[in-house]
Parts: sequence; structure tokens; C-alpha cells
Amino acid sequence: MTLTALPPWLLAGLLTLGVLLAWARLIARRHGASTGVRGSRSRFLLLCALQPICALLLYFTLLPPRQASSPGTLVVMTANAGQVALPAALQGQPRVSLPEATATAGSERLPDLGTALRRRPDVRTLHFVGDGLHARDLDALGDQRVTFSPTAMPRGFVELSRVRVVAPGDTFVVSGRVNGVARATVVLRDPAGQRIDAGPADRQGRFRLTGIARLPGPALFRVEVREARGSVADAASLPVWTQPTPPPRVWMLAGAPTAEGKYLRRWATDVGIPLHLQVSLGGGIQLGDTPLPLNAETLRRFDLLVLDARSAAGLGEAQRAALGTAVRDGLGVLVRADGPIPAPVQRLLGIPAVGSEEVEFRLPRPAPDDDAWRARRGAGTADLPVDADAVPAGLPVLTRRTTRMPAGDDVALLRDAAGAPLAWWHAMGRGRVAVWTPADTYTLVLAGHADVHAALWAQAFATLARAGAPAIAAIPDEARAGERAALCGIADEARIVAPDGTTTRILRDPASGNARCAGFWPRDAGWHQLRVGDAATPFFVRARDDAPSLHRAAVRSQTLQRAARAEVAATQSVSEGARGPAWPWFLAWLAASALLWWLERRRSAPG
Repeated sequence: MTLTALPPWLLAGLLTLGVLLAWARLIARRHGASTGVRGSRSRFLLLCALQPICALLLYFTLLPPRQASSPGTLVVMTANAGQVALPAALQGQPRVSLPEATATAGSERLPDLGTALRRRPDVRTLHFVGDGLHARDLDALGDQRVTFSPTAMPRGFVELSRVRVVAPGDTFVVSGRVNGVARATVVLRDPAGQRIDAGPADRQGRFRLTGIARLPGPALFRVEVREARGSVADAASLPVWTQPTPPPRVWMLAGAPTAEGKYLRRWATDVGIPLHLQVSLGGGIQLGDTPLPLNAETLRRFDLLVLDARSAAGLGEAQRAALGTAVRDGLGVLVRADGPIPAPVQRLLGIPAVGSEEVEFRLPRPAPDDDAWRARRGAGTADLPVDADAVPAGLPVLTRRTTRMPAGDDVALLRDAAGAPLAWWHAMGRGRVAVWTPADTYTLVLAGHADVHAALWAQAFATLARAGAPAIAAIPDEARAGERAALCGIADEARIVAPDGTTTRILRDPASGNARCAGFWPRDAGWHQLRVGDAATPFFVRARDDAPSLHRAAVRSQTLQRAARAEVAATQSVSEGARGPAWPWFLAWLAASALLWWLERRRSAPG
């Protein structure tokens, strides 16, 4: 083994030991010599000083210091790079253009980032210019330091939420953000092109609209952002998949027959919800379905329990204990606050006290104007035609019990036209408990607004009922033809069915570990289905030219996030390079050694 093969710490230790031994030899020699041959003090001190100098020069001869070097920088031109002024410090750096960028003089066009890095293995810093890096090239970054000169945020939609699978007749919410459009108004249109909702964007450009899903199957809604003068500044398709879901199993207990309970049961029957109704008349007499004992075994058979104030007051201690256990295991409970709630039930379910006073309120209009409202309601059917006079008349005044929403973790389930909460829920273990204060929602049906009545209760039941089976995979929020999409949580036998019926088997990436992710490159736009056995999860793939501003904003955002992470990881812009040449250190060591040899051999004058 040569000295250069030794670890630096071991080599430094050996040389230090050699210096100490040399000093010991010089001291012993001086004390043992006679006065005539001992030499001068200055010669002795110089000999001692030259020992560590020679050792240090020998160390750097064997292991020359590493040269500090700035990592090579490669300028990568992406889409719309011409809109960004390149920093002066990067003017002389090599440039490459990815396929999305416009060809410019002095830049080499390459098919992807991986090719650029293979051709320039010395590159450690990548400076992106333009919109940013597409999903195709993200994995090629490795541990390179990334900086970014982005284009300005595009004008139009820059955020748009994905609509989950909804059931027929349910409402859905679409939210997002608009950039660069002053006094913007966002419009939601149904597949027939009718405006069903509209609203202004706030100062940050954010908006929130609601729509309604009607027939089962796929549908493409459309979202538009309009300028103050009415022209369309940007538009994007909004895919909505409507799919019947297994209805929740509901058990409803009432202390007396009421119109509210009658119309609630009629609505549940119309939409196919198996509602088991028990109405107590006192003295052991009950109406409705076959009476069931309220115990743990019975509660496991249902997804949601609906109580009114009287039925809640009639619960015994054992029944309350069984109810608490069932809620923590996932059962949903809705308490209709049509009277005082007994204190034991309040403590058990964590709900507030209810007052005896009733106050009036109005629900918010479902649409910004009558035309949009009519479009949302539709024409109805021959058996159940829609009341054409109901829209101009507006929604009726309703009443509710006075109580306040707690200030804890409760979430508003229903609000009035002024924004005050009318119903709210909170989690209790794996289940949810809600308080419902409106007392006469059935008058909506009498006033010709059966659709509003149905929407209120459908939202309540869907929010509170016991959760069903989880989705078979995490589908991408935004997929686009020609772009890589990531799917996670997939099973080994997962496959994707394209709109033309082509089936592609998905192979998981072993590096993703427990996340069980895979990449998918869709070739065609439209509805795809991720299938595992007989289960299917639909997801939509946008066309290349659909919602371009949304795509630019997403690419820009993911590149900014990657650059921020790289900036934290790379705290120094200067790294260690290769070791420098050894010959200057060798010449210096040789000169110091020659001087040391001359002093050792020089005959000193008598001291």
C-alpha cells in the first residue's frame, strides 16, 4: 500500500508522530553534546521549526488540496422562454432548448432533459427559463441544483378544482383562481351550454360555483371567465362523472308524526334510500316500520341514525352507551333540534343546548338569476313536471330553533342567505354527529321547490352517513394527452381502459415503495377508467389545447417548488473539485528538506 492510499487522517497522524520523534531526537542530541559541538540556539530553533514545515509540505505533496470549483451551469430554454430576459451572468453559458421551446440562435435543441445531462456530465446547476419543466423531465433532475427564471403568471384560469364522482341529483362545487382579469365574472355552463351559475372573483381571483349532476354517466361542463365588458377571457372544460352509489341505510326515530318526517320519508323513497321509520305515539304504540331494538347489533346494520328531540329524550342509559360506541365505530347521527335536547344526549354526542324560541330565515338562492335557476331545475318529467311559477316567487320563509354553532371543530352543513349556520357537524371517532335546526323544510316542496328540498337532505345524508369503501387508487387531479400522469395506490392487476376501448396494463414503480405509484402516458383525450377486477375509477384526460393557461400555471408551479427544494438542499454554490497538482508542493518540500539537511550537516561555531 502506498502512502497516497492511506486515509488523510492516518497520514496526518504518521507525519505528526514523525515530527515529535524528530523533536525528541534534537533535544536529546543537544543535551548530550558537549558545549563545543552543541551549536547555537538559533540553529537549534530553526531545525525544530523545519520539522513540521517539511511534514506539512510532504502531506500536501502526497494529498494536494482540492481545488474549489463552481459547478457548471446549463441554461435550459422551456416554453415561452422568449418572454423572459436572461440574467447577464448567464449570457455566456451553454444553452439547450427542450421541445416546448422556440428554437433560438446559440441553443442546441434536444428531445429531453436527460439527453442534455448525459451529454454534459459536469453540469451541476440547471437554470430553467420560461414556463418550466414538464412531467417528462422531472425524474432526470437528480441532485442537480436548480434555479428558475419564470414567465409571468398566465392570464385566465390558474387553478381549477377537480369534481369527484357524484350521484345523480347531487350538487357539486367547483372552485379555483383567476389571474390577470380585472373585475372578472366566472360562469358555469351545463353540457347543453345553459348558464347554471355565475359569480364574481374576489380580489385574489378566487371563485366558488355550484352545479347539479342529473343523468348517470360522463358529462363535460364548461367554466368561463368573463371580463367586465362581457367578453370571454379564458375557458376550460369541467369533467363530471355521475354514478349511482349504494344508498345509505337510514334509521329514523320520531317522537310524533310530523309533516317534516312525512316529506322526508317521501323524498327518501323517491330516490331509493332504504329508510326505516319508527314513530312513537306513546303508551308503547308505534307507527311506521317494524320496531327494532336500539342496541349495538341493530346499529351496525345502518349507516345513519336520524333522531328528533322526543326520540332522543326517550333513550335509556344502555341505549345511549350503545349509540356512543356505534358512532365511534363509524355510524352517522343527525339530531333534528325541534325541541330541547336532554342533557345526557348533549354530553354523549357533544351537541349544544337548543332554545325554545323559533326564528324565521331564508335559504340562499340556488342561482344568481332566474334564467340560471330555471336551467338548474330542468324541465322535469311527464309524471313530475317542474312548477314554472316557483322561480319568480322565490323560496319561502322557513323557521328554525335558536341555538348557536359551537366554536370548536364543528363544520357548517347548511347556511342561510346571510351566511349564518343552520346545521353543523363534528367528528366523533370514525363517525359524524350533526345538529339540524330547520323545522319546516317540507314547505319547500309545497312551494314548488322539491329540488331544493332534495338537495338539502341529499347533502346532509351524504356528509354524515357511514363512509363506504375507499377508492381503489389515487387518480391524478389533472391529466393531459401526451403528458405523464401519476397514479398511486394501485394494485398489481390494475389496468386502464381508454375511450376507444384499448386496455393498458399498469406496472408499478418499485422505487415508489408503499405509495404503489405508476406512470401513465395517455395518448388520447377523454374519459379513461382505472380498473381493478370489477371495480372502476373514472378520470378525465384533457386535450393538449384544453385550458392552456391552467396547464402553464401548473408547470410553472411545480418547477418553482422543485427549485425551492433544491435551494434548501444546496446551501453552497461552490463545491470541492479535483485535487490540484502535486509538483509545486514537492519542490517546496525538496527545498525545505535540503535546508534541513544542510543545517544538520553544518559544522557550527563554538557557542
